[in-house]
Amino acid sequence: MEPATRPPEWPRPPMALPNHMLHLPPEGARATVAGLVLVRQRPGTAKGVIFITLEDEFGVCNVIVWQKIYERFRRAVIAGRLLRVTGRVQRQSGITHVIAEQVEDISQLLDELVTHHQATRAADQP
Repeated sequence: MEPATRPPEWPRPPMALPNHMLHLPPEGARATVAGLVLVRQRPGTAKGVIFITLEDEFGVCNVIVWQKIYERFRRAVIAGRLLRVTGRVQRQSGITHVIAEQVEDISQLLDELVTHHQATRAADQP
């Protein structure tokens, strides 16, 4: 049985390209992606480079954060649970990366999910 009303649209990070469309911009194009932080890696052999994997509802995106960008956006890179990253698209060996130029912590949008969930649950109650 289908509900009479549909749940509200989930909040989406504004001005972000969904990860499944990351193949569309040409190599070197500037793109903005957003998603939940799945993994942060800072291998000792990477000379200060940080690798971040972001996930949205369509898939994952690989982000490379060079040392200079990390120093500028340190707090967001370390503590952000939901990030919006603007950078250049790079394709190498069949894998697409975004080379970060700007990193923004938009974790506050996660609070909207709680609000939507509570409103939906309240509407389902008799």
